[in-house]
Amino acid sequence: MIVIMKQGAAPERIEAVVKRVEEMGYKVHLSRGEARTIVGIIGADDYKIHQDSFLALDGVENVVRIMQPFKLASRDFVEGNTCIDVNGAKIGGEQIAVFAGPCSVESREMILETAHMVKEGGATFLRGGAFKPRSSPYSFQGLGEEGLQYLAEAREQTGLPVITEVMSPDEVEVVGEYTDIFQVGARNTQNYSLLKALSRTSKPVFVKRGMSTTIQELLMSAEYVLSGGNMQVMVCERGIRTFEPYTRFTFDVNAIPAIKELSHLPVIADPAHGTGKWELVGAVAKAAVAAGADGIMVEVHPDPSKAWSDGAQSLTPKRFTKLMQELRAVAEAVGRKM
Repeated sequence: MIVIMKQGAAPERIEAVVKRVEEMGYKVHLSRGEARTIVGIIGADDYKIHQDSFLALDGVENVVRIMQPFKLASRDFVEGNTCIDVNGAKIGGEQIAVFAGPCSVESREMILETAHMVKEGGATFLRGGAFKPRSSPYSFQGLGEEGLQYLAEAREQTGLPVITEVMSPDEVEVVGEYTDIFQVGARNTQNYSLLKALSRTSKPVFVKRGMSTTIQELLMSAEYVLSGGNMQVMVCERGIRTFEPYTRFTFDVNAIPAIKELSHLPVIADPAHGTGKWELVGAVAKAAVAAGADGIMVEVHPDPSKAWSDGAQSLTPKRFTKLMQELRAVAEAVGRKM
């Protein structure tokens, strides 16, 4: 449930509503728009609260029951679109964010080389996995903290904020020492212990859609992070499992405008995992931007034929630069920038 304050409501009127919510044993989240302040009631079942208990308070314009199960992620809760600022780089605004880098951090030299290449090509964030969840226990699992140190060095040299995956609650602290954005991978979308741990952090959280996860389930995963107090959340469409075997997954471009309709959270597209083929990445990336994506995540490797993981879907630096040029034209056509 949300309490919508009248335009220009005095601070003491807002405080009176907050006090009433807290007296009822619930938590509060304030969303201050340009015109109005919205008081979100967290932890309450809407049917247990009588709307009249708030409508009688001075300064209250309306009380609205949010029908969606994801309350804080709902577009009813926040006016406009959420924009996340990461060291000056924006996610969710007019500028389309670009997350680029290798699937895995393989060595210091490799990640530094790639970081400089993607920065030159137009990337705004550096991606790279230090902890890797793999389908096979015999596959490369990542360099761990050593890889995180290399990512931090790459950030220092290029100025690109870093996004990297965290796999368990036990890793949140160590990953948090190095990363600027926590990435929750597709295999951990419904790892609720991990989501709860991330809800208590102060850094942005990037939640990927699971391989068999519905749009509602994805937004409910985001809700876990939001409900714990961390409002810096973005979600990622990365393809879902269908009966089609030609591509690695089926990229659900429908999900982008659907999520934008349902939620105020930034939506990122990952055409690399959605296709599994570098030849298809460019076309799907352009489709995602045209559909309203707030960012693109692609894998870039100096020599994909020698990549330790996901080489088949990785772009060379030259191909990445070419894609960026093409994406700028699409972004301009839909009123965005890159």
